[in-house]
Amino acid sequence: EVAIWIETPENFAELKRAFESTTSFGKLIEARPTVAGRNVYIRLKCFAGDAMGMNMISKGSLAVIECLRSIFPALSLLALSGNVCTDKKAAAMNWIEGRGKSVVIEATIPKDVVSKTLKTSVKAIVDANVNKNLIGSAMASVVGGFNAHAANNVTAVFLATGQDPAQNVESSNCITIMEETSDGNLWVSCTMPSIEVGTVGGGTGLPAQAACLRAIGVKGGGEKPGQNAKQLAHVVAAATLAGELSLMAALASNSLVAAHMAHNRKPPTASK
Repeated sequence: EVAIWIETPENFAELKRAFESTTSFGKLIEARPTVAGRNVYIRLKCFAGDAMGMNMISKGSLAVIECLRSIFPALSLLALSGNVCTDKKAAAMNWIEGRGKSVVIEATIPKDVVSKTLKTSVKAIVDANVNKNLIGSAMASVVGGFNAHAANNVTAVFLATGQDPAQNVESSNCITIMEETSDGNLWVSCTMPSIEVGTVGGGTGLPAQAACLRAIGVKGGGEKPGQNAKQLAHVVAAATLAGELSLMAALASNSLVAAHMAHNRKPPTASK
C-alpha cells in the first residue's frame, strides 16, 4: 500500500514539499520504492547544489518518512538508510542508474604520441585493454570494474580535494574503452556513472584541500548551484583517463615491472 501510494504521481508533491522544507538548495527529484516482503525501501533522487549532500539528503529523507507516517500511522522506521541508496558499497544499482555525478570523458591520442611518449603501439594498447579491462573483468564478474586502476586516481583526487575517501567504492565505477581510429590514432574514453563529490562542506574546508580546490577553480559554491561540483567530477574523470592511459601503455609494452624497479625503489646503499 505504501509503495503504491509513493508511485502515484500526484502524491509525490507531498513528499517533495516535506523534503524541500528542510533545505535551501536541496531538491527532491524522484522517489522510487522497492518492496521486499513487508519492507519498503525508498531510493530518493535529489539535487544537492555544490555539496556532496549526504547530510542534506539525510535530513530531507527523515522529513519524507515523517510525511509518510502521518499518512500511514502503522508505518515504522527501521533505519533511515536501507542500503538501497547505495553508499560506500559495490552495487549494480549505482552502476546502472548512477549516483552523484555521471561523467563520460574521451580523448584522441595521435599515433606518434602513443609511439614516442607511451612507448607502445595503438594496436597493442587496444588489444591489451580489450583482453584485460573488458574480457578479463567480465571473467571476474566485476561490478563497475571494467578498468585498469580507476580507484587509484579517484582516491588521489578525493584526498587532495577533501572528499570522503570511503566513497571511492562507488565513485571508482568505470569502464575504459579504447579503439583505433580510421586514421590510426588512439581513441579512449572513460564512463563513470557514480562520482560523488562536493566543493562545499566536509573536508573541503581543510587548508590544503581548500588550496587544491582553489587551484582547480572550484572552491565553494558556483555562480550556478551545482556548477563547481560538476566541474570537480570532470577533473576526477580526466585524472582517471590519464591514469588508465599510463598503466595500459606500461602493460602493453611490458615495462610495468621495470618502471617500478627503476622509479619506486630506494637506491642501493653500500654496506659497511
